[in-house]
Amino acid sequence: MRRLRRTNCLVVFGMLLGLALGGRANGQPPKVVVKKDVVYGKVHGAGLLADVAYPEGKGPFPVILSVHGGRWVASHRNDPGQGAINVEQWAGFGFFASTIDYRLAGCTAPPACYQDLQCAIRWLHANADKYPIDKERIFLIGMSAGGHLVSLAATLGDGTFPRTGGWEKSSNDIRGVISLSAPYELEKLSWGNLWKPATGDQLEARRAASPIRHIGAKTKPMLILHSDNDSSVPIQQAKDMADALAKAKAPHKFVEYEKKGHMRVTEDVIKETRAFVEEVCKTKPEPVGRRGKPGFLDRREANDGKHTVFATGRVIDDLFCFVKPVEEGLALWTCNSAAFGRVRVFPVDEFL
Repeated sequence: MRRLRRTNCLVVFGMLLGLALGGRANGQPPKVVVKKDVVYGKVHGAGLLADVAYPEGKGPFPVILSVHGGRWVASHRNDPGQGAINVEQWAGFGFFASTIDYRLAGCTAPPACYQDLQCAIRWLHANADKYPIDKERIFLIGMSAGGHLVSLAATLGDGTFPRTGGWEKSSNDIRGVISLSAPYELEKLSWGNLWKPATGDQLEARRAASPIRHIGAKTKPMLILHSDNDSSVPIQQAKDMADALAKAKAPHKFVEYEKKGHMRVTEDVIKETRAFVEEVCKTKPEPVGRRGKPGFLDRREANDGKHTVFATGRVIDDLFCFVKPVEEGLALWTCNSAAFGRVRVFPVDEFL
């Protein structure tokens, strides 16, 4: 009787989990909607294209956004040989799935490819009312050069790169990334010299585009998957990245495979990815506001000599920043990680 009762509980749990991820209670995969050649951004009049697929139903569904490999100079969004996912398959798993093209380095110098990924993330946020997108559960997956790009998104965010392609005022927040067979330190990579901006010091540019150099408190959860005999990207890159994440106490998981070569999206990768997404989604995400707006990560007292308020705010570039209404038409702003020495009151419209 005890064994039967436990089995029934597991069955019920599985049914609820399937429904939460967009599946059906009878175990059948959901019917999916597929849209090809969706324009997620425009640069110099040219469209940046994506394919998307998602389950029929209200949603919202967790997002999996795929970024293909090809050393930044080759391949396309539907190339499984370079890690592009099958969006229909992932929609069947209960995801809003997307795979993107980006400007290749042979045509447009880096960081254009990375700016396009950032544009695609912002498109997801900006179109969450049009599509069944869960903005709090956006995950990126990339292989090789694509893994490098998603890892940079997890560690750097916008960085110093200007926003291009559209949706400039939308959030670029993500929940986590899956990085497969990827490099993390470009100056130590045999093909790292393909990351060659049009101007400036090339070596310094590769250093600035290396995810391992941007790990910190705001790094998003990362799943790192790599084989011990990868001849394109030596596994030491993955080991060094995992060690750096551990040292910074950044959330991550590192899975080392044996004799799998330069790994693509295999059944094992899919299994690890889905388990990682499920695990990360068990924790409550930190709320974030629109770029330039306050989120709600802390609560402190501040005054400018005339007003005293308790305010909620967020950490931006290691500085505590918030905006809080003081009285009608006025707000108080401070940016200071330790004390409130930089405090002023100003018209609300000046910030908004």
